[in-house]
Amino acid sequence: MNDTVRAGDDVCLLVLNCGSSSIKFALFDGREYPPPRRPAWHGQVAGIGGPNPTYTEDGAAAEAVPLQGGETPYHAALEHIRVHTRQRLAGRRLGAVAHRVVHGGSKYSEPVLVDAAVLADLKSYIPLAPLHQPFALEAMEVLLAGLPDCPQVACFDTGFHHTLPLVERLLPLPYSAYERGLRRYGFHGLSYEYMSVALAERHGERARGRTVVAHLGSGASLCAMHDLRSVATTMGFSALDGLMMSTRCGALDPGAVIYLMEIEKLSLEQVGHVLYHESGLLGVSGVSGDSRELLAREQEAGETGDRIRAALALYVRRIVREIGALAAVLGGLDMLVFTAGVGEHSAAIRGRVCRDLAYLGVALDETANERNDPVIAGPGSRVLVGVEPTNEEWIAARQALAVTRDKRQG
Repeated sequence: MNDTVRAGDDVCLLVLNCGSSSIKFALFDGREYPPPRRPAWHGQVAGIGGPNPTYTEDGAAAEAVPLQGGETPYHAALEHIRVHTRQRLAGRRLGAVAHRVVHGGSKYSEPVLVDAAVLADLKSYIPLAPLHQPFALEAMEVLLAGLPDCPQVACFDTGFHHTLPLVERLLPLPYSAYERGLRRYGFHGLSYEYMSVALAERHGERARGRTVVAHLGSGASLCAMHDLRSVATTMGFSALDGLMMSTRCGALDPGAVIYLMEIEKLSLEQVGHVLYHESGLLGVSGVSGDSRELLAREQEAGETGDRIRAALALYVRRIVREIGALAAVLGGLDMLVFTAGVGEHSAAIRGRVCRDLAYLGVALDETANERNDPVIAGPGSRVLVGVEPTNEEWIAARQALAVTRDKRQG
């Protein structure tokens, strides 16, 4: 198998998004650059590491993932995807596998072909993104061994934010910390890169103004864009920073961490588990990290209802506060766009956020908001408010095709 592909070759591109307990996948036609935006096939393996991992594709019924011999659950999941991918290729060639990699550190600002040296670099960033980084790298190792002639391409969530100015990259620590790599990187870059394409197509020159994109999912962040480039963002050194999330705390007084360790005697590992897995909406509500469930139950009486309402209020407050901060950095706000699971589908959350941003000239069309329309701004709104589905997989496929094509042409 050739080590690179060209647009026009009869190839497909496989995109993998690997988490601790799931692997999402999508297969794109790679005959033209850029590839089509809709995958030819997609699905996920969920529940990896649990008693009953399941495989689903294109909305079909779930099936069990078999565990062969001494395979680890993660390797079994990857092999299951490989088998089904081979069937879907139907004789066509797999031109590349694109991996969503959360952290590229200060070294990797562009997608890169993976080899042993790149893999070693990326392993050093595992402490910066422990929920995602090790699993993407495990998939790379397995596929480098199992598909040695197929290019593996790392596509970085930090890459889009390499346009951040120095003042946004610095942490208020001794400068030597910055030189060692302790700096603000920003995340959800594949999503924001897609927004830079989709918003320009939908809104033209207006999208090049002062724009804030709200990527609200189980993980959440905001990105301030000007001229469709990242100029500020809420996630920083790690994916714990910024907004309150499903189970992650977001920005937190570092004194609280010191207190947990020094006074409450939590170990480093215990503190990490609290901040990543027991905080956010789940931690405050004590019920769930899923905003849909909390919204459905927020009228409950008693302490449970009080905590649910407090969790939702804090969640919205943190989003509103950070949008206000980014508007200040931008010198105003021309466009506010919601994306990702919560951003695209929760009219209630969007409505509460926009209500509290009325001072910036934000006004909603309630009917359009309930329909999740592409434009939900009401008459007289000084800010264009939109809803735009993200497409991180397509960005990864596009990047992989560009890297492999450029290598061949070079």
